[in-house]
Amino acid sequence: MTQTYCVYCDESCHLENDGQQVMVLGAVWCPLEKTRDITMRLREIKVRHGLAADFEIKWTKVSPSKQQFYLDILDYFFDDDDLHLRAVVVPDKSKLKHADFEQTHDDWYYKMYFTMLKAVLGPRDSYYIYLDIKDTRSSTKLQHLQDVLCSHMQDHDRQIIKRLQTVRSHEIAIMQVTDLLIGAVGYANRRLVTSEAKSAFLTRFRRRSRHDLTRSTLPLEQKANIFVWQAREAE
Repeated sequence: MTQTYCVYCDESCHLENDGQQVMVLGAVWCPLEKTRDITMRLREIKVRHGLAADFEIKWTKVSPSKQQFYLDILDYFFDDDDLHLRAVVVPDKSKLKHADFEQTHDDWYYKMYFTMLKAVLGPRDSYYIYLDIKDTRSSTKLQHLQDVLCSHMQDHDRQIIKRLQTVRSHEIAIMQVTDLLIGAVGYANRRLVTSEAKSAFLTRFRRRSRHDLTRSTLPLEQKANIFVWQAREAE
């Protein structure tokens, strides 16, 4: 039986010269038919903690006063079998040598999106893929990304990759969960210890996922799939 999924993508520290060594690309995905129920559950958790229904879930907002709220969001992610995470970690952007591969940083960025997404897609299902809006010039490259994904999946009539578009993350609660989880993965890979609340979140994340978050999981891991990508030398 085929299934239609929504895939919500985001990135952390993706710019070439942002002064950050570690980059993370990630996606949370779920069945299309479950998106409304999941959004309502996230809203219920917010209200239960005295937050506005449209409060934006965000890794940078994890703090002592909201620690239990974010732990509850994390537990909900792991308790709901319809929610899944895929994350690709680039440990050291300084090792990138784009000129050696005749590419720009933007070219490489979309190649990494392909690397991240190809592990999510299956040939018997269909997908609506949403990326957090990056800039006003993304439409051409998004079309190219869709073309590459469709070619990889032999999806010549666009029945697998139904849609690929940018959206505003503050309007979509499930995409905000992507921001939260990849923010945590990035924090773990930067070996940071700057916040007790974030450290508590990481401890719970590691316990629930049974992964260290700094090493690749098995390729077929479904709940929290992590791939640590390493730059290769030009031939």
